[in-house]
Amino acid sequence: MLIKYSSAPDSTDYQQKFFHFRLRRLLQITGFTLFGLFMAMVVASGTTKLLIFAGCIALAIALLCALKQRLLLSAYILLWSMAIMLSALAFNSGGLRDLALLGFPGLLVYAALLGSVGLFYSLLIFVLSFCTLLTWLTLSGYLQPFLPTLTWQHLVFVAVILLVTGFSVYLMVRDMRLLMQSLQQENIKVRASRKEIERLAHHDPLTELPNRILGEQLYTQMLTYCRQHQRQLAVLFLDLDNFKPVNDSLGHSAGDLLLRELAQRLSALLNEQQQVIRFGGDEFLLLVPCDADRTPVSSLAQNIITSATQPFNIMQTNVVVSGSIGIAVVPTDGTEFNVLCRKADLAMYKAKGDGRNTFRYYDDKLDQDNIDKFNLLQRLRQAIRQQEFSLYYQPKVALQSGHIHSVEALLRWPQSDGSMISPADFIPLAEQCGLIAELGNWVLQEACLACSRLRAQGFSTLRVAVNLSYVQFKNDNLELLVQQALLAARLPASALELELTESLLISDTDLIQQQLNSLSKLGVTFAIDDFGTGYSNLGYLRSFNATTLKIDRSFISSLCLSERDEPLVQAIINMAASLGLKTVAEGIEDEATLQKLIALGCNDGQGYYWSPAVPEPALPALLNRPPQ
Repeated sequence: MLIKYSSAPDSTDYQQKFFHFRLRRLLQITGFTLFGLFMAMVVASGTTKLLIFAGCIALAIALLCALKQRLLLSAYILLWSMAIMLSALAFNSGGLRDLALLGFPGLLVYAALLGSVGLFYSLLIFVLSFCTLLTWLTLSGYLQPFLPTLTWQHLVFVAVILLVTGFSVYLMVRDMRLLMQSLQQENIKVRASRKEIERLAHHDPLTELPNRILGEQLYTQMLTYCRQHQRQLAVLFLDLDNFKPVNDSLGHSAGDLLLRELAQRLSALLNEQQQVIRFGGDEFLLLVPCDADRTPVSSLAQNIITSATQPFNIMQTNVVVSGSIGIAVVPTDGTEFNVLCRKADLAMYKAKGDGRNTFRYYDDKLDQDNIDKFNLLQRLRQAIRQQEFSLYYQPKVALQSGHIHSVEALLRWPQSDGSMISPADFIPLAEQCGLIAELGNWVLQEACLACSRLRAQGFSTLRVAVNLSYVQFKNDNLELLVQQALLAARLPASALELELTESLLISDTDLIQQQLNSLSKLGVTFAIDDFGTGYSNLGYLRSFNATTLKIDRSFISSLCLSERDEPLVQAIINMAASLGLKTVAEGIEDEATLQKLIALGCNDGQGYYWSPAVPEPALPALLNRPPQ
């Protein structure tokens, strides 16, 4: 059912309708009264006939004004001419006892139907004043009214007065009846519209499911029911895992069809005591009364996931999605609707983090993790503003000679108590919250300046490596930032190496490719960091101008402990050599591992065997140390 709403009633349309209604009534009454006066004039004689004739002329003028749609003027002429005519007839004949005074009630009815408020009250005052004047003149002897002998003419006069008055009263009563019927019809329409508005306000127009507003009311009702029957209430928060590609590839209409069919599937899984709500987007909320045993709730959650993963036939295309569900339970996790929705939402994101297409129950640790993440984000913003970060540098060593030829800049966040917040905690958060670009630019500038200062101290061939986040490549000004950092430090481009992760390489967009090509032309070199932990696709290595592969420390730390890692490391080194790439082993901590890597043909290494990452002031002593 579709309802068309307008912002306001069309007052112009109402005014036109009311104008034409009054015009029609004015023409009817004026015409009927003129006909009645004409009949009275036929049987009248003498002065009475002249007065009635004058009244007919006045009514004809009023009728002419009405035809020209000058309503108020026509009403004034009609009513005042009638008032004057009736007054003259009464004054000229029987005074207060004259038949003409019978026309005054009809006159007032006309005024109520046709005239304005001012016209009605002015006529009422005139009639009362005239009757008072007639009474005074008669009682004072100034007026000697006479009653003519009763004839059939008087019957005609009475009939005309009664017919005209009765006709006006009939019109008034009929108009009131029609008005009441119209009001009743409007009342019915208003009630229907109100019901539809309430339905639309409480139901999702796409799926016809209750929306969030009605969902909160249903939750309150079900919570009361569960308390009365000493039961618990589970709140299940369902979110589709890969719904966006459906909209992107097939269009939003296809996404709407999928959501509508999913809503039908969910409704079919529930019994009369359970309720499903369209929470928003591709999110659904399910209210499920339950007992202390969570097995039925878990079974229902699994059934929902299984149903959501069944193929959808959308626009002659089989579409497969999956869903993740978070569950919060009353009263264990609270009783407030918004609190439970938030906690179920946290549990749902835990399910997504654990691989998706599964369900998880809320746990207090999720809230604490969320609070810790929020607090860390606030501290991170402040730390960036106040430049609380520092750079530490870990040497890269040529394994054959033991010579330190470059250092890797590593970001550190020192605390007032001497501890450090791990980069593994704040770097991903900075990437998620859009802070990594500012932070990464600062690291790039500081690393270039530090390398330039060390070169000025006599380490003229020293190079520096800087890690780049994939987020920094989303803007097209990375080349400019690198140029500015090199120019400000007066450092040649060949002294800078940028370390990229494999996750960046699989985002093989034209923008990233263009920026890498431009940076390569400047003389900057690239290293593929943590190689072996990601996709390790050789096609990506050919696409980018990488010069170095860094073998992840997870393979190096157990190289002398596990026989399975040695063939893998050997394969990486051989592959790199065949592609003309150098290899750097991360995490070397002992002599045995060093010798093993030398035997395998690895070029360079990093690790605690030589030194952990140190601040810039400690680097000169480290660089001057004899090779190990």
